[in-house]
Amino acid sequence: MKILLVVGARPNFMKIAPIVRAIRAWNGAHPDRSIEHRLVHTGQHYDERMYKAFFEDLQIPPPDVDLEVGSGSHTFQTAHVMLRFEKVCEAERPDWVLVVGDVNSTMAASLVAVKMGIRVCHVEAGLRSRDRTMPEEINRLVTDAVADLLFTTSRDADENLKAEGVPPEKIRFVGNVMIDTLLAQVRRLSDLGLRPLVAPGQRYGVLTLHRPSNVDRREVLTRLLGAIEEVARDLPIVFPIHPRTRKMAREFGIDSGFRPLPEPEGRLDPGLYVTEPLGYLDFLNLWKDAALVLTDSGGLQEETTALGIPCLTLRENTERPVTIWEGTNTLVGTDPEAIQAEARKALDGRGKAGRVPELWDGRAAERIVAALMEEGPEG
Repeated sequence: MKILLVVGARPNFMKIAPIVRAIRAWNGAHPDRSIEHRLVHTGQHYDERMYKAFFEDLQIPPPDVDLEVGSGSHTFQTAHVMLRFEKVCEAERPDWVLVVGDVNSTMAASLVAVKMGIRVCHVEAGLRSRDRTMPEEINRLVTDAVADLLFTTSRDADENLKAEGVPPEKIRFVGNVMIDTLLAQVRRLSDLGLRPLVAPGQRYGVLTLHRPSNVDRREVLTRLLGAIEEVARDLPIVFPIHPRTRKMAREFGIDSGFRPLPEPEGRLDPGLYVTEPLGYLDFLNLWKDAALVLTDSGGLQEETTALGIPCLTLRENTERPVTIWEGTNTLVGTDPEAIQAEARKALDGRGKAGRVPELWDGRAAERIVAALMEEGPEG
């Protein structure tokens, strides 16, 4: 059986890495029923400085194919991925195309495959924010509508798909591949000898902020940074800043509260400290010991739940409600009073305890590979 594994942005690599490892393990155990796989990077997001390190961090080889689509509007990226990926499918003639997550590449590759009669499986299917102003929500809806096999991370995702008319036999609840990667990499950290960015034993928070809805509008970004700087009066907060966020804060003239992060292992006074974007392992090494995480990321909501760290999500909605119902995540939006109140609760020990959701056990990728082999090349 031959599978094309498609990735387009950094979060996709974290989701594909355990699947690559699970395929290799399957092939080692079943040489007579091996899976031929090729990794296709669309180039939707590309950072040359971090590109090689990212694959090394996740212990996966570089992609077999790089479409080099680059940045552009949503329409530009979708169209160019489709045009270039079609040629790959014509040359490779796979039995399956496997896509992960909800970026433009996810939807574009799925559309190409289904139009060419190639079966599609979607890892992380069924997540819904119910906010169609989010490009990711459109990508999720379209991908799930055309996919032949839908792998879900939580039971509510199953129900979302059934409510949209997806036949139950197409749905497989397998758990969360992001957590596969997280648990595997946490175990590696102690052996790698990474230098901490904050002095051991110090209490601190971590911030990530990158969504256009939060950073592209002056009033929203001003409101968010103002609230976070208030929290930072009592707790040093480390902010690996996204280039887009840095650019907009500078343009709006609201970056005066940013302080450069001192040398690694330095003890921090209260304040908001910015640093350049971090590789996966360096970032994990930072946030895994945080007293509080504030974010508008999707994956970090799940990862903090898995490690039991209080998380405040700076969005009005989330496609990962299981992190709220069962985990440590609290949805606070962009309201300064809510952000500050929930931060105080978490730091005073009155935050949500949470628990790890069902099947977030580090073996989701194994279940995905087993399900694909059960389906076989013809379905």
